Amino acid sequence: MKKIIITTESGSDVPQHLAEKYDIKIIPMHVVMDGKSYDDGVTDPDVVFEYFERTGKVPTTSCVNTHEYTDFFNKLQEENPDSFIYHFSYASRSSATYEACHIALEQGHFKNIYLIDTKSVSGGCTAYIIEAIKHIDNYSGSLDSDEDYIKLGHELDKITDKIECNFIPATLEYLKAGGRVSNAKALIAGILKLHPLIEIDENGVLIASKKYRGNMAKVCEKFLPDFFEKFDLNKDIIYLMYGKGLDKSVLDRMKELATEYGFKNIEYVMTGCVISCHGGKGAIGLAGVKK
Repeated sequence: MKKIIITTESGSDVPQHLAEKYDIKIIPMHVVMDGKSYDDGVTDPDVVFEYFERTGKVPTTSCVNTHEYTDFFNKLQEENPDSFIYHFSYASRSSATYEACHIALEQGHFKNIYLIDTKSVSGGCTAYIIEAIKHIDNYSGSLDSDEDYIKLGHELDKITDKIECNFIPATLEYLKAGGRVSNAKALIAGILKLHPLIEIDENGVLIASKKYRGNMAKVCEKFLPDFFEKFDLNKDIIYLMYGKGLDKSVLDRMKELATEYGFKNIEYVMTGCVISCHGGKGAIGLAGVKK
């Protein structure tokens, strides 16, 4: 049996303790400020916020390029010659990362690497990866040939149908500065204290839907029950996403609500620089696994 290695990009925002527990290998995406590239996942999101406050601009986000993927996978396979890699990519419809990885695998003629489009971001990717690890651990099929590992990969592809991920930015200023919403919409939302719900559809596309009114403490009281009641989720675990700068009382209340709804385990997922460029400071989100 080959050693199975799990890999992903930093935009998955896998918490460090989970990355260490499951030996998940993470390749950094990037944010660019003042012409300098910073690695996501190791750069503090405060750098993004400070840059925005100083310049009024949102840093440019950059996917992992093909050369970086090639070096990443070459090193892993050199260190683990008898292995099979499952790479869980950030949503292909939200970034060029998946396509760059696909090209790198084709150009490098890599074998024993299976690419999976999570069709999600941040905590949604984390939820997907952990669910996949559980599936691998409980897999009852044989793993005697390369075809068997590919067959397992096909099963892991199906997990995308089970993952639900929504988030709510605390402010539209970052989306406005990044050209994702108009000045007028941002102004009206600011005056009315409206916060759009960002849903990720079955294709991995981020869609703004309903709006919540009030500060994030009030939004939390409505958003979590709406999410929990809309989806028939596995109560073993829920992933609470948050942007750095969120008031601790809001995060504590999110945990309380999740516990009241019967979730046995709570996993916190702090968004890194890439997601912070969209959600800004103090965003909140949820990711869960449907039954």
